[in-house]
Amino acid sequence: MLSKILPTNEHPIERGIRVILGIALLSIVFVGPKTLLGLLGIIPLATGLLGSCPLYTLFGFSTCPVKAKDNTSTT
Repeated sequence: MLSKILPTNEHPIERGIRVILGIALLSIVFVGPKTLLGLLGIIPLATGLLGSCPLYTLFGFSTCPVKAKDNTSTT
């Protein structure tokens, strides 16, 4: 059921980039300029960890590699 609400639609490399970007943005809340704008890092961090981007789902877009279906049967 959760896969219908949050389908995996991100490539594994994109997920990693999102997690790194989210952590980097969150770090500026505590280190550096110490601004609350760093809390925007929650968005890429959450989407990277979940593997699902709500905007991708809304627009029907996906960067997740398509798994080929194997229709061959062994008899």
